[in-house]
Amino acid sequence: MGLFGKSPEKNPKDMVQEWTHKLRKEGSQLDRQVRAIQREEEKIKRSLKEAAKKGDKDVCKILAREIIRARKTCNKLYTSKAHMNSVSLQMKNQLATIRVAGSVSKSTEVMQAMQSLVKVPEVAATMRELSKEMMKAGIIEEMLDETMGSMEDSEEVEDEADEEVDKILWEVTAGQLGTAPAVVTETPGSTIVASTSAEEEGEEVDDKELEEMKMRLQSLRS
Repeated sequence: MGLFGKSPEKNPKDMVQEWTHKLRKEGSQLDRQVRAIQREEEKIKRSLKEAAKKGDKDVCKILAREIIRARKTCNKLYTSKAHMNSVSLQMKNQLATIRVAGSVSKSTEVMQAMQSLVKVPEVAATMRELSKEMMKAGIIEEMLDETMGSMEDSEEVEDEADEEVDKILWEVTAGQLGTAPAVVTETPGSTIVASTSAEEEGEEVDDKELEEMKMRLQSLRS
């Protein structure tokens, strides 16, 4: 705290280095989340294979949708990591600018990347904080608070296309269920599903276990 209760202005170089550190920290957190989701996906695959052996197609489809959700979440996190890397690269350029001009400069690339990152729930809080600091420093202009941006994904995954589910079933069960990804012709109105033996009986995948698996995935995405 400086004289008369006013905080001294931060050194531009220190600010940029602080932002870069926060970006690296958030990036590492995203990497950990991706690995955790991928581990859950492997568990779901095993459960799907067991359900396929027992001929429980309904459970297989539910599990296939969970795999689709997991992969979409990972893709979203990979995209976010790419945006962070872009901002980090721009921060290195800012350090070079500071050495020459003594101050930071406005960056369209940083503005665009931050606009995308503030919509990602996993990093939204930190990115909003960084955005405010960057606005004060003059690197980016004021951004609109688009709190509804992250809701589109949750609506999309609730109604996955049947073809996408079939592709996952085909992939995980090695062609036992579902349809091959590259289908050249198909009779309109028909669905191609290779059935397992109807006589094959066994215990169904435990509903409680399935719900717990879905809750674990949900907690990883939140």
